[in-house]
Amino acid sequence: MSLLVYGTITSIILALYTVGFSLTYGISGLANFAHGALYILTGYSIWSFLNQLHLPYLIAAPLSVILIGIFGFVVYWVLLLRVRGVALAELIVTFAAGVAILELLMWKGFYGIQYSLPLFVRGGMKIGGVALDYQRLIVAGTGLLLVVLLYLFVHHTRIGLAFRGMAQNERTALSVGIESDWIGSLSLAFGSALASLAAVVVLPLGIMESAIGYEVLIYALAVAIVGGLESTSGMIVGSFMIGFGQVAAARYIGPKWMIIVPLTAIILVLAIKPSGLFGQFKELEERI
Repeated sequence: MSLLVYGTITSIILALYTVGFSLTYGISGLANFAHGALYILTGYSIWSFLNQLHLPYLIAAPLSVILIGIFGFVVYWVLLLRVRGVALAELIVTFAAGVAILELLMWKGFYGIQYSLPLFVRGGMKIGGVALDYQRLIVAGTGLLLVVLLYLFVHHTRIGLAFRGMAQNERTALSVGIESDWIGSLSLAFGSALASLAAVVVLPLGIMESAIGYEVLIYALAVAIVGGLESTSGMIVGSFMIGFGQVAAARYIGPKWMIIVPLTAIILVLAIKPSGLFGQFKELEERI
């Protein structure tokens, strides 16, 4: 029962890590390697609002999400616009931006046990005899609510429909007046905001360190690669596969083996099915 409960929670956390990365790539084909840095930057932003400006949490958290979304929008127009369409250059620019953010935070001294976010609600309950704190239940609820809201957004709003059009066929979208750079910048803004939202609900479970940004990027990449970079359903399946694998590894082998699970999953999937479980890219034998 504990494997089922904690495997589900871990899987939802991985899905929250990945949804912003997957959304940006699925819409604009942009692999945002600054994703993990934006995640941890959100935590330090909230901490600064709480402890230096003494803002209430209900203001600090939404304000940080909005600012990170705007930051992603600005990064597109300032750094990515000139290299747009060159996949390697896009990767290098976003990765360099992410490293710069993480190293700057470390240089400014943002590390140590004092840098942590308060829990939304203290206490917990038992599910099937397994003790579970309320914060993890909030994480689970946020993940489920986010899936519903994203579905409604992409199917019933003008921006969401433009996102779908660009993801399905860029040339057709351009022919009906959908501007690719605006959609690309908005997709990066939404993806950054989703990374920030994940930080809001997940970071209170532990302390904040710059190194966590690299871990989040690895997890997001692993889930996206396993499920298929452009597939939402694949992202969900991939997060549950890796999440349950991590919990099983921690339970039966040791906690230090948890990070090995996503790395092993990446290697196996790239060796067996490079497009991912639900990927739409052609396999090597189909391209030849």
